[in-house]
This record gives sequence, structure tokens and C-alpha cells, in this order.
Amino acid sequence: MENYIFSMEMTVRDYECDIQGIVNNSVYQNYLEHVRHEYLKHIGIDFKMYAQKGINLVVVRVELDYKFPLTSGDRFIVGLNMQRESKIKFAFYQDIYRLPDNKPVIKGKTIGVALNLRGRPHIPEEFEKIFGPFKVK
Repeated sequence: MENYIFSMEMTVRDYECDIQGIVNNSVYQNYLEHVRHEYLKHIGIDFKMYAQKGINLVVVRVELDYKFPLTSGDRFIVGLNMQRESKIKFAFYQDIYRLPDNKPVIKGKTIGVALNLRGRPHIPEEFEKIFGPFKVK
């Protein structure tokens, strides 16, 4: 496993599995999104507060490489790193590993932007302070 700026341990719930007994492919995006939101809260970005201000944080692209399926009851960890992709886009690099053997499950990249009231890309000043240390790729 890599070094991550944020990580979170989770457990697969029965209802997340499909008829094959493995986690449905769409559920992995829920895991990744939950960890992104927790990370953003951790660094002081509250989705609800920004939405109330008319600033919406949206995903514009998701890339997932499925490596190995999880099954009901599996414990896993989601690791997250972040990087500026451009002046207006930021990327979350996230990996999922099954525990305790650290078997790679998912390798993902999610690109997001902030949109203002007119639906135009806009990086609020407070985001610049938070995301400033992340280099543009």
C-alpha cells in the first residue's frame, strides 16, 4: 500500500452484494465517495454549507480499475491522495485494499470541480487556501 493523506476502514454489508455474492460494481463508487466526503469534512469543506452558498462540488470524471472482488463481511481500507489537475479541476486518487492481507481491490481516479450559481467552474478563495499546497499535474 502507498502512503495516503487520508484513509478509512470499512466493512462490506450483505445488501451491497449481487447475486454472484460479490460487491456490485456500482457500490465501489459509493465507498470512494463516502471517503472523499469524509476527507473534505476533515479538512474543513462541508458539502451542505457550500451548496447553501450556491457552490456545488461535482464529479466530472471517474476511472476505476477493478482488481479483485470483495464479499460480504470483508473488511477493507480506502486510501486517498489528492492533486490539482488544473486551475479548476482537482483529482482524488483512491485505492481500496482488502484487510488484513492488503489485497488490491480497486484503483481509482475521480476528477471534480466546483460550480458557481451560474453553473460555471469557480474555485472559492477558501479552496485556494486549502488546495494551494497540491501541485498542478
